Amino acid sequence: MAAEPESGRAEPMAAERDPEGRAAAQPLLTDLYQATMALGYWRAGRARDHAEFELFFRRCPFGGAFTLAAGLRDCVRFLRAFRLRDADVQFLASVLPPDTDPAFFEHLRALDCSGVTVRALPEGSLAFPGVPLLQVSGPLLVVQLLETPLLCLVSYASLVATNAARLRLIAGPEKRLLEMGLRRAQGPDGGLTASTYSYLGGFDSSSNVLAGQLRGVPVAGTLAHSFVTSFSGSEVPPDPILAPAAGEGPGVDLAASVKKWLERVCAHLGLGVQEPHPGERAAFVAYALAFPRAFQGLLDSYSVWRSGLPNFLAVALALGELGYRPVGVRLDSGDLLQLAQEVRGVFRATAAHFQVPWLESVSIAVSNNIDEEELVRLAQELVSVGGQPRMKLTEDPEKQTLPGSKAAFRLLGYDGSLLLDVLQLAEEPPPQAGQELRVWPRGAQEPRTVRPAQVEPLLQLWVHQGQLCEPLPSLAESRAFAQLSLSRLSPEHKRLRSPALYQVALSEKLQDLVDRLHRGGPL
Repeated sequence: MAAEPESGRAEPMAAERDPEGRAAAQPLLTDLYQATMALGYWRAGRARDHAEFELFFRRCPFGGAFTLAAGLRDCVRFLRAFRLRDADVQFLASVLPPDTDPAFFEHLRALDCSGVTVRALPEGSLAFPGVPLLQVSGPLLVVQLLETPLLCLVSYASLVATNAARLRLIAGPEKRLLEMGLRRAQGPDGGLTASTYSYLGGFDSSSNVLAGQLRGVPVAGTLAHSFVTSFSGSEVPPDPILAPAAGEGPGVDLAASVKKWLERVCAHLGLGVQEPHPGERAAFVAYALAFPRAFQGLLDSYSVWRSGLPNFLAVALALGELGYRPVGVRLDSGDLLQLAQEVRGVFRATAAHFQVPWLESVSIAVSNNIDEEELVRLAQELVSVGGQPRMKLTEDPEKQTLPGSKAAFRLLGYDGSLLLDVLQLAEEPPPQAGQELRVWPRGAQEPRTVRPAQVEPLLQLWVHQGQLCEPLPSLAESRAFAQLSLSRLSPEHKRLRSPALYQVALSEKLQDLVDRLHRGGPL
């Protein structure tokens, strides 16, 4: 339900003293035409006219039938910190006409978001084409300057979260998904956003340490090929002694124990003891000494079968004698599915041979450009000004916008299934559960009558006249809500290829307004 401002909980729009607030987008993260239009409004005496704009998707990304709404937290932080500094105003003065009235720039210096109101889908909500993710209203000049940065913050976050959700649907609820794309990200800001909203969309953790510090994303990671290949095998650990996991009994020279185990493992696998790479083994021993409770082997720096696997098994079995359990192995190249299946077979045979049942269930992680197709294979194993409706008319139906200030509702059936979303004018009474409702599905030639068992308002009031109405959910809470939202979506709408399209409809009053605007008739 939309929440009214509560005086005890409302907070002024001011920059927060926290690291994430300082990382918020800057006010000039905008298109120049927003500033030129702002000058035009000011010159026309319309800077304080009331205006509203909406952000929405015309089509769901990736050929799918749903979008996960994300980025609201970043938008609210941006609004709370929004203020044009002297340096910002000076730069705008340098790119606007030199004869611009200095009073315009004084107006800019005084701007803040104290007159701005924001309604939005909660982060993690399902969003469908045409349904607003974000509604922003306030003084015309201010909301014009806000349009581009808010669109940037919502669009990318929602794309990343949706992509992550699709990957989670493929992997299922039990598999662990780690995001580790920082080194190939679209710059530092893009990397932080991607790590944050991959987590919201369903990933378990990220390799991005800054996302952990600033956003609370669980971080994870072990070692890279560069660590393994930096060892030659001649290195001697300064302290090779490892104490038992239980803390009782004498310590053991881990390097020596691994050497003994390697002989037994190679005999079992039919390998010569000289075949496994000594540098790789030294790297594994060094890592196991540093992280005996979190040892993971990266198997393909050299040869999986002749080196990585036997070296891992030798270290794992040496750790096992001391009561430790390795957390798993990682494969980063080759036919990942086939390799994973064959490695699992070796684990089972070795567990039986050495009578160590825990080895059968050691996890196998795969990495290296895992897209939807590969994961499938792996898993198989602006809209009103001055209160007057405005509508963009175009020959392309997809680019037409819907007029007026709107409300959005989700209608559910008696079994809790999602029936459709309804857009209507804000002044209309909301739909009622158990009552028939006549609506016009978008793109349809005829209306449809529905009788919802439940009606959920979609757009929640988060900021009213520059004051935060209620605390924003934590990232972890939004992540859990996203998974709940997805669980309510039918399988045919969750299909990754050729999904059934979810229906979005207009109220009769809104459809009538659209028709009259098309005909050029009176409002």
